[in-house]
Amino acid sequence: MTHHILNGDCLADQLKETNLSGDYIICREALIDGPIQSDNLDAFWSARAAYIHDAYHDNTENYFSRVVPEFLKIRSIPPDAEVCLWFEHDLFCQVNMWFVLTLLPAERDIKVYRIAPVITDINDTWKGFGISDSAMLEQAYAEKIQLSDADIKLGKDLWRAYVSGDFDTLKTLSFTVSPTFKFLPEVCKAHIDRFTDGNQLNRPDRVLMELIDNTSGEFMEVFTDFSEREGIYGFGDLQVKAMYDRLI
Repeated sequence: MTHHILNGDCLADQLKETNLSGDYIICREALIDGPIQSDNLDAFWSARAAYIHDAYHDNTENYFSRVVPEFLKIRSIPPDAEVCLWFEHDLFCQVNMWFVLTLLPAERDIKVYRIAPVITDINDTWKGFGISDSAMLEQAYAEKIQLSDADIKLGKDLWRAYVSGDFDTLKTLSFTVSPTFKFLPEVCKAHIDRFTDGNQLNRPDRVLMELIDNTSGEFMEVFTDFSEREGIYGFGDLQVKAMYDRLI
């Protein structure tokens, strides 16, 4: 059986309009923000639930009823299954995919594939599956690339470096050549650029301030322009609104 691991409910709705069959497992997280260090998964879930509650005012019961069970499905994928990772190229999606790779049962003979968006215009690189129609989604599946053991290890190593804030290792890993990890140098640099020494603004804050100062300053205009300029981050409106509110 094929297990499609999807980065969001919107993609699940899109895939329902295709001829693709299989089980859906939906990643309903935004690991690009909030606490990610923990001693074990139970502590990880608790820390994430508390963060989601504080940052986005969603109750913790929802996290444990809608988010955690989906991740636990990954840990119980049976042997000889086919797993398709439907994740986009941006940092938001990549971080979630790195985490998903750490959950796959290592002792089972599971075939893992990366399915990336079909990009016909380089200017659409960071727009992901959102601009795909049914035919493009089916084409993306047909062009899936199987992850080697080295690819899976790379994903796990990227997650560990990301969690520990080890920018040197993250940068070194980013130059690993792999057909399943495109734009890795750019994505890892974008993450490192989120952090600065001293009082200087980091890259996302700097761009946001430029947009606030040079537009009407209204959030939706700023968000739209930010998404065009810094789509590599994959930030949704909730992440950008939090930065926007802090800056103004």
